[in-house]
Parts: sequence; C-alpha cells; structure tokens
Amino acid sequence: MKKENKSLKSIVYQETLDGIIRGEYKPGQIINEQELVKKFGYSKSPIREALIALCNDEILRNIPRYGYEVIRLSSEEANEIMEFRFILESSLLKECYQHITEADLLRLYELDELCNQSVDTMWLHWEYNTNFHLALVSLSKNKYAYRQLEKSMDILKRAYAQFYWDKWDSHYNPSDMRYHASILSCIKEQDIEGALKYLQLDLQDFRSI
Repeated sequence: MKKENKSLKSIVYQETLDGIIRGEYKPGQIINEQELVKKFGYSKSPIREALIALCNDEILRNIPRYGYEVIRLSSEEANEIMEFRFILESSLLKECYQHITEADLLRLYELDELCNQSVDTMWLHWEYNTNFHLALVSLSKNKYAYRQLEKSMDILKRAYAQFYWDKWDSHYNPSDMRYHASILSCIKEQDIEGALKYLQLDLQDFRSI
C-alpha cells in the first residue's frame, strides 16, 4: 500500500505541475484537495502528499482552510536565477573550454540545429534549449553543477510558461537561441572572452523574447 501511495503521489505531483506549465492552473489560482480527488479519483492521502511536495518545492503555497495557491514567479526571481546561471555556466566554461573536443563541438552544433528547428512548438523549443546548456555544462564533468542547472531550468520552465504562453503560436519566431552558434564559434577559436560575452547575451534573451 505504501508503494502504491508513493506512485499515486508521483502521478498527482507531475500532472498538477504539468497543468501549471500548460496554463491550466494560473499563477494565483487556488487548487484544493477535493478538486483533485474528483479529478484523479484517488483517496485524499496521495493527493495531500503531492500537494505538500509541491509546496516544499515552492510551486504551491498552502493557505490553511482555503487551499493551495499557485505561486507566481516574479521578474526579479527569474532574473536572479538567470544571474546564477551565468555565474555557474561561465565559471565552468572558463575551466573546461581548452579541453572541448571536435566531437563535443559537433554534438553541441547538432543540439543548436534542433533548437532552430523547434520554434513552432513551445516545449520542444524549451527542451532543446535546455539540452544545449546542459550539454555545455556537462563538459566540465562536474555532476553537482549539472544537477543545479537542471533544477534552475525546471524553475525557469514555469517562468517561461508564465511569461510567454499567451504569445506562442505557429507564427511566433523567438530569438532566444540566436547566440548559440556564436558561443560555439568562439569556443572553437579558443576565444573564451567572446564565448562568455555571447553566453551572457544568450541568457539575457530569456526576458526579451
């Protein structure tokens, strides 16, 4: 029974999070236990466990006797995460750029090409952009830093949905990955200052799409 509850909790957690990202649940909206019990057909126990986990991950806020509020990510919070990303990614790139091989660069160019082909679908676009930056950080061989970037990208995915969901359609042409090729070109030329400059411009584009 304990294993089953854990599985049900995971389902509720992920589907509620996906609902927030898809815009089914808006920032500031209240979600309550009874609503999810009816939606999933589960008992209160795994529903409550999932909601508590979402609160612990700062996705929801518990309002006693009222429900669970979807937390709105502010521009300031998103900017702080982007600043953290630049510190993390730039520091690791400075350490490892001289050891990046032609095979590493080829893989990064392939990921950049996928980024450029995915603009019609919001979440493919986000996934490929995430994969590009994770692949770049992975070249440092620092597993802890890799996990921190993964966590940051998970939070920023919600911010991305919150800021840009209503803009996205088949005619929308985001430019938030336009500096990837320039970063790679500078790495190939061993121009670390140029690579860092384009990395900073790339991250700044998150809020200027």
